[in-house]
Amino acid sequence: MILPLFLLLFIGVSACAEAQGLPASVLEESRVRVRSLGLYLGELSPGPLNAITDVPGVRVGHATVIRGSGRLIPGQGPARTGVTVIVPRDDVWHKKVPAGAFVLNGTGEMTGLAWVEESGFLEYPIALTNTLNLPRVANGVMSWMIARYPGIGVTDDTLTPVVAECDDSRLNDIQGRHVSEDDVVRALDGASAGPVPEGNVGAGTGLIAYGFKGGIGTSSRIISTEGSYTVGVLVNANHGRRSELVMGGVPIGRLYGPADSKGAEGSVIIVIATNAPLDARQLKRLAKRAALGLARTGSTARHGSGDFILAFSTATIIPHYPKESTYPITAFADTHMNPLFTATVEATNEAILNALTMATTVVGRDDHKAEAINLGRVREILKSYKP
Repeated sequence: MILPLFLLLFIGVSACAEAQGLPASVLEESRVRVRSLGLYLGELSPGPLNAITDVPGVRVGHATVIRGSGRLIPGQGPARTGVTVIVPRDDVWHKKVPAGAFVLNGTGEMTGLAWVEESGFLEYPIALTNTLNLPRVANGVMSWMIARYPGIGVTDDTLTPVVAECDDSRLNDIQGRHVSEDDVVRALDGASAGPVPEGNVGAGTGLIAYGFKGGIGTSSRIISTEGSYTVGVLVNANHGRRSELVMGGVPIGRLYGPADSKGAEGSVIIVIATNAPLDARQLKRLAKRAALGLARTGSTARHGSGDFILAFSTATIIPHYPKESTYPITAFADTHMNPLFTATVEATNEAILNALTMATTVVGRDDHKAEAINLGRVREILKSYKP
């Protein structure tokens, strides 16, 4: 018997959902980016992809690790985790990018920040993963770099990778450290300048934000008033309580319904890219403004939250070992930075909300379930809300 095409598609997607520990019920509601809900998300326009990859040269890659189900056997599974990488540009080792960072709340880790703060530049890809997988992912970045630059640690400098973590132990066997060095290399080799998958993918696979399934989100803004520049943001959202969630100024979390009392404090990682010619000091200023975008979603940077923000610019090339004692740069006037601040705030806000609206329900270890936010319920709230 030949089944209709739509039925074959349904069975195929259902099987895929089951394989990922997702109930077939997630199929009842198509996931959309938050902009489709008609919320006010700021005054600036997004880029063509509305993603960090709208910044020319920036690439993003994921490796997602999903296997096993049921009872947790520490060190064995189930696994709901992964790694996400951001490549600032080709050959960033020899053509470094200016960078700056800001730590809003430090209950977490982003390795390599001491050197970023000291040098004012970034010279390798950024990786995001879970807390206990951090050393293994750093090894993967180092292996990938050494394969491309064999002189590292021999005739060339050494490296201290930038790897940021979030705790995914509510859904994932975090003791198993299931992200391998091969997964990291796969993510880096597959990094693309195209659309960025969002929600429970890569490092966002096992994360929970505002009491809903969270994970990876991205957004961008175009600035035309001070030149043609783009600001792009990528987040890994694992923070907040449901009652705090605000979407487009509407207290969705408070109006949504009862929250899971087992919700824990988590973390958020925010990476900002721009092609505006900013130096390290100015990029740190930009990173600070991302905290305002985070606040627009309701976050108060709780005591147990690790809120790490890193910003870089692709406009300037900082040479690896310059032959001359000087090299040219273009200086951007501080008095013209306001549109860049606005872009950062807006893109951060939208990226976090995209992580929520694009994520799907996940069942993890010990059958713990992270429900995706119900977009139909959100639409109902938006329709009836009166300030």
